[in-house]
Amino acid sequence: MSSENASCAAGTLYVVSAPSGAGKTTLCRGLLQQFPDLSLSVSYTSRPSRPGERDGHDYHFVSAACFERMIDEGAFVEWARVHDNYYGTSLAVLRQASAAGQDLLLEIDVQGAEQLRLAGLPLVSIFIAPPSLAELRRRLEGRASDSATVVALRLENARTEMAAAERYDYLIVNDTLAQAQLQLQAIVLAQRCRSPRVLAQWRKRWLQE
Repeated sequence: MSSENASCAAGTLYVVSAPSGAGKTTLCRGLLQQFPDLSLSVSYTSRPSRPGERDGHDYHFVSAACFERMIDEGAFVEWARVHDNYYGTSLAVLRQASAAGQDLLLEIDVQGAEQLRLAGLPLVSIFIAPPSLAELRRRLEGRASDSATVVALRLENARTEMAAAERYDYLIVNDTLAQAQLQLQAIVLAQRCRSPRVLAQWRKRWLQE
């Protein structure tokens, strides 16, 4: 079996990154509603939970000491320190999804996405960008969940993160949420219609009849 067919059999890994405040979480939630068979990989983080967030649903919230212990144990396929907090993706979750042929969605930062590329993992990478820095500032300030110092840090980091956009397979500018949502859904639909994937599914069904 070719490497491409093997990747299809193992499911597709969708990696979505964006500067904080660009709308990544909202868009990914909409995508999961549109594709119930697409699973979300819940990341681990050492940051405190925000109002409305649930442990095990939005993130696995752990202490910095616990996160560092998991790093030492090799529990993460990728991890990074962003805005003075740790974020990481469980290696066990990726292995389980691959074994089950399950499509998996990862919401991770640009550092984590680069680690996955360097590890040679087959993935479909999508970058969500704000229409402008001014609009990103407006969205961050409108959230009213971060201090002025944190907002300034996120805006500064956004400049660096935007420079990484060219390394992604797809770029979506989230100017209008509805349009960005359609574009994200179109990417998944297009990937699911790729010939090797459809051919493998068709052959399996054909042989069963």
